[in-house]
Amino acid sequence: MKKSELLNWLQEEYQQWEAFLDQISPTRMDQPGVNGPWSIKDIVAHLTGWQPRLITRLQAAQRSEPEPPPPWPAHLQSEDEINAWIYESNRGRSMREVLDESHQVFQQLLTVIEGLPEDVRIEQMHQGGRVYHLVWLDGQRFPAGEFFDHFHDDHEPDIRAWLARVEKQSLQPTTQSGSPQESQNE
Repeated sequence: MKKSELLNWLQEEYQQWEAFLDQISPTRMDQPGVNGPWSIKDIVAHLTGWQPRLITRLQAAQRSEPEPPPPWPAHLQSEDEINAWIYESNRGRSMREVLDESHQVFQQLLTVIEGLPEDVRIEQMHQGGRVYHLVWLDGQRFPAGEFFDHFHDDHEPDIRAWLARVEKQSLQPTTQSGSPQESQNE
């Protein structure tokens, strides 16, 4: 795969991502329960929170420098610990702030990819009906599409299922107490 093809793929994925988010009403973005206690805003912050690590690692490998420290506290080791830190770091932020940061971080990733040599090795790995894009630099491989891959593999099904549930609930008639009316035909 050529670098230009990877850039096109990333931009197409980002356009699809934005179109997906545009379909979700602003009132739903902060609503918890999408994935455990997380809202859609929390998932966007989670996906975005891992990207600076990828970006700084790509930059260091391009310059043949040692791997930089992660953007989270060094004592955090497990994915669950890091995810909890990302969640707590973003919990008080508005959806607009989270979306703006996500956009800025994506632009940073594009800039780093654009700065790679034209002959950079980019491998497509086919697994489970999906294609993953790996950039090879300085003997290391980097998942260039990690944001979108993780979204599609781990979060998109939950978000779509949650959206379908809350939409179905909003269409049910409610009682005077505001809870969904139970069926009388049981």
